[in-house]
Amino acid sequence: QVQLVESGGGLVQAGGSLRLSCLASGRIFRLNTMGWYRQAPGKQRELVATITSGGSTNYPDSVKGRFTISRDNAKNTVYLQMNSLKPEDTAVYYCNAEGFSPTSPASPPRPFGSWGQGTQVTVSS
Repeated sequence: QVQLVESGGGLVQAGGSLRLSCLASGRIFRLNTMGWYRQAPGKQRELVATITSGGSTNYPDSVKGRFTISRDNAKNTVYLQMNSLKPEDTAVYYCNAEGFSPTSPASPPRPFGSWGQGTQVTVSS
């Protein structure tokens, strides 16, 4: 099993900044794409940012230029720097990771996909 634990959420005024962190732990052979998603009340979960193991990033237009995703492969950690926050950024932010877990010496690694428990980000106007 692979566990993801997010931290760094909180309450901030519009125009402010927050930095989220997500630590992956457990049975990890390889971490591939890691990402952040968010879900506001009454809305579907949506993509915020993804980053591959090689550092390629992807953002929707709604956060492009304001949010920056990064990762520290040595620490199995992904970050989300959020600047110029808006009230519409208010949501629960979830970390996601995909990769492979080790199995037995005679068997190939097994793919996994995991979600964190979420961290609340609230932006006041």
